[in-house]
Amino acid sequence: MRPLVGVVILLTLASAACGGDDDDAEPIAENGLEFTGGDIAEGQPIAGVHTCDGTNVSPALAWEGAPAGTAELVLIMDDPDAPGGTFTHWVAYAIPPDYNGLDAGVPPGPALSGGLTLRQGPSDGSDIPGYFGPCPPEGETHGYVFSLYALDERTGLEGGANVDDLRAAIEGHVIAEATLTAPYTRP
Repeated sequence: MRPLVGVVILLTLASAACGGDDDDAEPIAENGLEFTGGDIAEGQPIAGVHTCDGTNVSPALAWEGAPAGTAELVLIMDDPDAPGGTFTHWVAYAIPPDYNGLDAGVPPGPALSGGLTLRQGPSDGSDIPGYFGPCPPEGETHGYVFSLYALDERTGLEGGANVDDLRAAIEGHVIAEATLTAPYTRP
């Protein structure tokens, strides 16, 4: 038993020594799903055009690595630094598994057509389904978290579902996840 304890201690020390500082953090990716580009980069400030101080247009996002067996992709954008607790800025679901991203400027609405087949729910800042850009209190910096989930079955939700219904629908069905966190400071 003693050699096993020594190995555990050595592995723990090695793991601690390999840890980097948070400034070099990579986006979280499990099972190969990862954000690969677009208008948002890990740790880089969100451009004003995507905020309430700009035109409030949704950013382009790119990803890859949805595993085999993915039935649907889901995207949720949250601000965990909001004064009243986590504030949801974007709820998009029913994204086909073969999509590798979204173009900038996804129009609001519960269900979209014309080549873009996804559904959206309302943010915490609006009753209209769709993107609601960062808008922290003046002078504050908040970190905005984009979470992409690959599901093993479709949610079955109609357009306009809120984030609580969506989180309940995906529970137990996430087969891969990627996150991307980017700050925005309100002037």
